[in-house]
Amino acid sequence: MEAETAPETMAAFYAELDGQNMAPLWESLHSLVPRQPAPVIQAAHWDYDAVVRPRLMEAGRLITAKKAERRVLILENPGLRGKASITQSLYAGLQLILPGEVAPAHRHTQCALRFIVEGEGAHTTVSGERTIMHPGDFVLTPNWTWHDHGNESDAPMVWLDGLDIPIVAFLDAGFAEAGNADSQPTVRPDGDAEARFGGTLLPVDWRASSRNSPVLNYPYARSRETLHRLERNGEADASHGYKLRYVNPADGGWPMPTIGAFIQFLPGGFRTAPYRSTDSTVYAVVEGHGESIVGDRRIRWKPRDIFVAPSWQWQEHAASGDAVLFSFSDRPVQEGLGLWREERGIPRR
Repeated sequence: MEAETAPETMAAFYAELDGQNMAPLWESLHSLVPRQPAPVIQAAHWDYDAVVRPRLMEAGRLITAKKAERRVLILENPGLRGKASITQSLYAGLQLILPGEVAPAHRHTQCALRFIVEGEGAHTTVSGERTIMHPGDFVLTPNWTWHDHGNESDAPMVWLDGLDIPIVAFLDAGFAEAGNADSQPTVRPDGDAEARFGGTLLPVDWRASSRNSPVLNYPYARSRETLHRLERNGEADASHGYKLRYVNPADGGWPMPTIGAFIQFLPGGFRTAPYRSTDSTVYAVVEGHGESIVGDRRIRWKPRDIFVAPSWQWQEHAASGDAVLFSFSDRPVQEGLGLWREERGIPRR
């Protein structure tokens, strides 16, 4: 039988290690290499009409878009307060542009997406091309591209921003630069990217210069029609309903190297089977009413609400009427590193 070292001897040894910037692995092995994910983030829900929108409009009264540079309310996960993160790897916020305002041009190494929540007719300009935004549109801002936003309509414009800020911060690879003018000059006509890359064709001599999609705007009208066709042509997937992922038309991969985006249709009365995956996921409700069970939390949602499901927690979604959910996650990173996995449960009877 081995003799046990006295506690005071071990304490002295640990103190000596600490003084040399070292630590014993055996004291933290199980937390560093867990048997399964144990996320710090929590399931959370933001009610757009009752909670978020009034605060956004108040922010609009208190500070201009130009002074703020970006007038955004960050959606902080309750498990990550003070971290400006909605998941362990992603940032999310809701941006407001009032009529006549411009959010000035800048660029940064973080990838960004815009999912349009409210309003119609405002624009974003990316690398010299402007696109008009409509509710449900999925708009890309690839990393290190100049971009600015403007609202020439007569109503407020709100969209959900999704960025890989925590990933870039973890890697200490963040850079940013302000533009020389509020709005960059347009060098290509509106709709140029969609004309070149939005169909099932590519310009004959075009070669990809990055892993980002060359498409600037994925219109909701087109996505919704595709979901309708899927519903007409086949049965729903038990775990997802009718779910599609947005793709880079140049290679069939993800639109951005760090953020994957999805859109799914849940017919009225449909309930998904339990499902979990390692990518914590942010959901935005486009149409319909329903509820989601995420871990031990039940979330009742309606149009324009946002909620988040942590990694490896069981989730189910049920629609009281036809519903559409947009979502995004860090799945491209996990797949690229060989880490992503999923599990399907047994449907409720």
